[in-house]
Amino acid sequence: MERLWPVELSPRTKYLRTIWAEMARAHSHLLWLGLLADAFGFESMFLQFWRIRERVLDLIEMTAGHRVIPSVNVVGGVRRDINAEQKKVVLDALPVIRKECEDLIKVVVNDYTVKARTVGVGVVTKEQAILLGCVGPVLRASGVGEDVRLTKYHAYGELNFEPIVETAGDCYARAMVRARELLQSIDLQIEALNKLPEGEIAVKVRGNPPANEAVMRTEAPRGELFYYAKGNGTRNLERMKIRTPTFANLPSLLVMLPGNQLPDVPVIVLSIDPCICCMER
Repeated sequence: MERLWPVELSPRTKYLRTIWAEMARAHSHLLWLGLLADAFGFESMFLQFWRIRERVLDLIEMTAGHRVIPSVNVVGGVRRDINAEQKKVVLDALPVIRKECEDLIKVVVNDYTVKARTVGVGVVTKEQAILLGCVGPVLRASGVGEDVRLTKYHAYGELNFEPIVETAGDCYARAMVRARELLQSIDLQIEALNKLPEGEIAVKVRGNPPANEAVMRTEAPRGELFYYAKGNGTRNLERMKIRTPTFANLPSLLVMLPGNQLPDVPVIVLSIDPCICCMER
């Protein structure tokens, strides 16, 4: 919507959106790692990942006012700010959360059962991933270093960011990408909070969307999230299109599933981190 007008965001707005986006990535990957543990019957580990996730959700709730979906963005900025006291709470909590994540991840990636159920299972080659239009961790696990954050939208151009890439293209590689991205996401939050500039958090946007069209791509936890909007000068948009990462990653299952054992199906499907409801939207 901001590209339809267009609207220039303040530096502080860009950093705040980046911080909340990475908080959302952290809680999403923690959710997924917990579900992976649950798929193997590791109930205690499942609860440990979700216990840490609750702490991330608490930070989102404290700063944004909501838990799973921060819901702070408005056209021209954000609804809420992160004050000095909240910033200190988050900066104190993140290193502790990172250490706990690191300890749990070591257990998962080195476990014999996890490797037996994921290594060489549901393989998508680099060429297949590109041909099928995979996005996010599914694409990067097959050796393609593609990440929308490389376009440097919001504050990513000012942060120390490089995409996480694995090459095996199997369920284990997709788990490794998400585990490493979880730790990287926490590092990005710490860096962004320490660099958070002063300034306004929103600019006023008046009038109806102009007769214009715009595209925006962002890197959601599951991969590239694509938006298209077309205005016609009235209060109602001519067209609004959203393509979710699951929609893009679903065709890869046609390559992953054939030839595997039936008990591997839940793990393979889980490895693309599907969100069926947002795909059907």
